[in-house]
Amino acid sequence: MNAECVVRLEHLGTRFGTQVVHRDINLCVYRGKILGLAGSSGSGKTTLLREMIGLQRPSEGQVWLFDERLDRVSFEELARLHRRCGILFQNGALFSALNVFDNIAFPLRESRLADETLIRQLVYLKLAMVDLEPDVAARLPSELSGGMVKRVALARALALEPELLFLDEPASGLDPITAQDFVELLGALHNELGFTVVMVTHDLDLIRDLCDHVAVLVDAQLAAWGTPDSLLQSGHPYVRRFFHGARGRRVFAAAETAHE
Repeated sequence: MNAECVVRLEHLGTRFGTQVVHRDINLCVYRGKILGLAGSSGSGKTTLLREMIGLQRPSEGQVWLFDERLDRVSFEELARLHRRCGILFQNGALFSALNVFDNIAFPLRESRLADETLIRQLVYLKLAMVDLEPDVAARLPSELSGGMVKRVALARALALEPELLFLDEPASGLDPITAQDFVELLGALHNELGFTVVMVTHDLDLIRDLCDHVAVLVDAQLAAWGTPDSLLQSGHPYVRRFFHGARGRRVFAAAETAHE
């Protein structure tokens, strides 16, 4: 396996009964880069993300994670690989009965870290990393704004200092200003910590501002893969509509104007 591929898919296929979700997907997620998974609703983006981390097995083909073929690892080995990863689910998926402190502390305790003093220090460090004040730690998720929920979920995803971060629609449900603040925070953390990111998104602003590469899923296949600039030149009908529709033209024209 290419040492630069943190995640690698080889001839991956997924079926649910007679429904074909993925067909012959081949993909490499490069170390230290941000990959965006784009495509229409129902194209299997989140399913592909789940298969990358071993939460779901494909019907055929192989998934490699950190040089380990997932269909050949034991449950204990998969748990060890998971400790090198962080996951931010679409709606944050915070535990509603736990306050912010215990939500962020959860993966630390699950990793069998027993030193509560160290856990406390790490929780407040992660809160600071996502620009939240210490007093937020005592609040319940129901007492947080949408943007704060995303930040707490990101702090929890970063609790074990992962090498690889999986994000499912990280800016969904946020107003434009809050979404932009979150994107800037994620970009700053990526630049500082150098982790690899796989991100499901249909947000063109986020793709423009963060993604090194984009993989576009259409009709169960990988229709296009490359840098955002290279995909602007794609001849695939869906990819052209995605990047050259009215919104796409506005987003990428704004980027060109900003660089002039």
